[in-house]
Amino acid sequence: MRVHRTPRNDDGCGWVAALAAPPAPRALTSRQRADCVVVGAGFTGLAIARELATRRPEWRVILVEAQRVGVGASGRNSGFVVDVPHYDPKRGVEEARRLARLGRAGLRQLRSLVHQHAIACDWTERGRLHAAAGDAGMRDLETFRQGLDLMGEPYEWLERSALVAMTGSSAYRAGLRTPGAALMQPAALVRGLSATLPANVHLYEESPVRAIHRSQKFSVETAEGSVITDRLFLGTNGYTASLGFLRRRIFPLMTFASLTRPLSSAEQAALGGESAWGLISEAPMGTTVRRTPDQRILIRNTVRYASRLTVGDRDWHRIRENHRRAFESRFPMLTQVGFEYTWGGVMGASINGATFFGQLDEHLFVVAGYNGVGVAMGTVAGTLLADVALGVESDLLHDLRNLRGPGWIPPEPLLGIGVRLTLASMTRRVREEQ
Repeated sequence: MRVHRTPRNDDGCGWVAALAAPPAPRALTSRQRADCVVVGAGFTGLAIARELATRRPEWRVILVEAQRVGVGASGRNSGFVVDVPHYDPKRGVEEARRLARLGRAGLRQLRSLVHQHAIACDWTERGRLHAAAGDAGMRDLETFRQGLDLMGEPYEWLERSALVAMTGSSAYRAGLRTPGAALMQPAALVRGLSATLPANVHLYEESPVRAIHRSQKFSVETAEGSVITDRLFLGTNGYTASLGFLRRRIFPLMTFASLTRPLSSAEQAALGGESAWGLISEAPMGTTVRRTPDQRILIRNTVRYASRLTVGDRDWHRIRENHRRAFESRFPMLTQVGFEYTWGGVMGASINGATFFGQLDEHLFVVAGYNGVGVAMGTVAGTLLADVALGVESDLLHDLRNLRGPGWIPPEPLLGIGVRLTLASMTRRVREEQ
């Protein structure tokens, strides 16, 4: 099976730019054998490789990454480790509880690794703010509040004055805080996780997979090398369809963020509020905002369906304008503060917000489609996918297996037309939330 597209990320990610240059990469340039191959060294692939190598220390585990670790999608998110996702009444309370148990398990795994290996990634467990600026957001916020009540989850309701005291912004009418989520610097966390893998994991970077063939065994081919293996694991999320798998279940969406320069002492005083926090709009397609420990403001909004995994120059200009409007409407006291970085990232989505998990074929294991909450979920799902291959059962695996799967999606051009129309409708609905 030939790969249709390989990642083409922009080079403007502020999280990546903040890190020191990593050691020179080791690419896959020879013909090798391995007990298993994991494709993709994001949160999911790292978790798969760690679990396989830990439970089978005699195995040779090869982890293949198309780019440098931390440069791809896992290092480009907003830096939230989500325990309790948005509440969808269509899922029902029991499925929502399963998702929360899984999210908390992923968060615990990451917390343990961060502390065990002293990974410097600005990890802090401040919780997550959910807020609404307009009518659409208020309706969705109330739905989330009702869902939390049904699930028996703790939260703190916040009126406008409380949100102003926390964020310095008077743009929001109301909100709530869920206490369990963590905040972090995603590129630093991913790089730290890769640097602490067991010794029997062999990581190859800058080695995009060009083809996957199978007779009795899998042959995973890159431009200059290949690996023969009995077992293949895909931790490629939004890129999975471009590898030729799950084309009728998972599709790529691109989301975008901008990060300001650091605020001066005077600008911090003018803003007020707490020194670091993270806030999401409860309305889908609304704006995510963070104040980072180094005193920058992150704005994340705008979603594009990009089957070619990139967008054009005209789109970039509009995206940056969207970010600027959202920034200035929330922080009119900071209009002189410019963006230093703007970037995009690919996420895997499904038509019904569900994740694909399991064995796609004999000795072929795949998990993909996190719909924007893949840090904790990707970590626990990757660990459990390895357990499936090893025959390890657990209550968490039961939870994940009992989630609904992704719905069927049509082929192109119908998929692109449908997704773009849906995104346009959602954008109009929450224009006031942007």
